[in-house]
Amino acid sequence: MKLLNLVLAAALLAPAACTTWNPLIAVGIMNEPAHKPTPLAAFKPAVTPRATWTAQVGKGGGFSFRPDSEGGRIYAAAADGSVTILDEATGRVARKVETKKPFSGGLEVGEGKILAGTSKGEVVALDTDGKLIWTTSVAGEIIAPPSVASKTVLVRTADGRVFGLSAEDGKRRWVFQRPTPALLLRTEAGVQAIGRDVLAGFPNGKLVALDVEDGKLTWEVSVTQPRGTTELERISDIAGLPVIDGGTVCAAAYQSKVSCIDIQSRNLLWSRDLSSSRALVTDARYLYVVDDSGAIHALDKTSGASVWKQDKLLYRRLTSPVVFDGMLVVGDAFGYLHVLSPEDGALIGRLATDGSPIRWIVPATGGLALQTEKGSVAMVKF
Repeated sequence: MKLLNLVLAAALLAPAACTTWNPLIAVGIMNEPAHKPTPLAAFKPAVTPRATWTAQVGKGGGFSFRPDSEGGRIYAAAADGSVTILDEATGRVARKVETKKPFSGGLEVGEGKILAGTSKGEVVALDTDGKLIWTTSVAGEIIAPPSVASKTVLVRTADGRVFGLSAEDGKRRWVFQRPTPALLLRTEAGVQAIGRDVLAGFPNGKLVALDVEDGKLTWEVSVTQPRGTTELERISDIAGLPVIDGGTVCAAAYQSKVSCIDIQSRNLLWSRDLSSSRALVTDARYLYVVDDSGAIHALDKTSGASVWKQDKLLYRRLTSPVVFDGMLVVGDAFGYLHVLSPEDGALIGRLATDGSPIRWIVPATGGLALQTEKGSVAMVKF
């Protein structure tokens, strides 16, 4: 039993975790997915998403690479250590930098720097023209994009430690860590800087806020409590980024709940039994959740009541949802971008890309930038 636990732990920490990833397949107990992806059905489109340009930036190597938009440019990294800087309007390559570093996650652009992490535990900072500024080791694989706030670079390693580094020279300012259970999910969700707080989700349903200056614990809440008798059943990690909405923070825990909590009082406002390992997103009325089967839910922000559920994309391994221009957008593991109506969840648009998994979608000027596993970066407009 101890050997099986060790094997499962290694599997849960394996590359490219996704919403319908099954650890039993990873360790050879099952040889095919429990559920086949739902075939796409025809519908009458109300919008026509189009790729105004597409550029090749390098393959993802099984990691989830996030592009970033800043100052009229799109920045994208690849597993071979390259960083490509694209003109946001045309997709023309302004510069491509070969760092020779084994990048293993998306990048962040902020405070005049391009920041990325590697599988060998290095944080790399370039200026916005691609010149190397500094490199720092945090001795842990980095699969989540860094964040930057208050002249501090915030990095989360795959084993759950959170580092605060000086944006100027990369020197360590602080590190926050806590005991981890025998099994934990491998996730590309990093940390989220909100004002002077740094939000991070942890195993066992814990959500914490750290002071960006010194890494000290500001507050902590429980989104859920682990359930089940085995270590596998009791995994309840907050694997996706939480969302702040006014004075409320909402987070989802794998195999457990989606909960919204009042930040000031730390009181639970509402909770729903709903498992997700993806980031949450809100608009003026609803909280949107992609669950672990690939169903998309709209919940009332004030009560948690279900407004609608879209189940025509089940088991297609969806990305985190994005709200853009009054629409809800997700990508899938087969290269399709799907557009939904926030009113009722109906599918209203679709775009085929290069056939490989869409890893991340981010808002850009007048559109959405996406990056695929094969290394396509596309600008999508509607």
